[in-house]
Amino acid sequence: MSVLSEVLNANESYASAFDKGDLALPPARGFAILTCMDARLDPAKYAGLSEGDAHVIRNAGGRASDDAIRSLVISYKLLGTKEWFVIHHTDCGMEFFTDEVIRGLLANSLETAELRAEGFVDVGTGPGSAEAAYIDWLTISDQAQAVVDDVARIKAHPLVPARIPVYGYVYDVRTGRLIEVSAATTAGAAA
Repeated sequence: MSVLSEVLNANESYASAFDKGDLALPPARGFAILTCMDARLDPAKYAGLSEGDAHVIRNAGGRASDDAIRSLVISYKLLGTKEWFVIHHTDCGMEFFTDEVIRGLLANSLETAELRAEGFVDVGTGPGSAEAAYIDWLTISDQAQAVVDDVARIKAHPLVPARIPVYGYVYDVRTGRLIEVSAATTAGAAA
């Protein structure tokens, strides 16, 4: 069953009272957050944001992919952000599989897999696709180390100025707290 009508009805209600049409293009608070797409994370709430305050870039795992770095570079170069946060989270789905697992699942079938105690299991039938072999899925085996790696990758990128600090955190999905990964914040210090 589609949620299309629910989304459009919610949008109609939102638009009928919309009063944010005069917000400036640059983020008012001058920072950006790179975080996971997980539906349990609400960056506006956990970081105290209102519309127009900050850029929020989301992908599976909150990883410093080429596209995430592209967005961060646009964020500072064209829209003036001066600080960035990399925020991963506990109980992340990217910790539950490896590149090899998802490649195998997609080679078998394009149907949705099922998560069981032993991991993801393909419950669909073919056809699948070998194209998954050409994607770096950026899975996570150590959450804190992944934050450090992502912050370090961002800081080392030739299009990122040394003056931009990049902070590293893990959001705890059970408590709502941001937990600093001090090694990441050290790696992300402004020069």
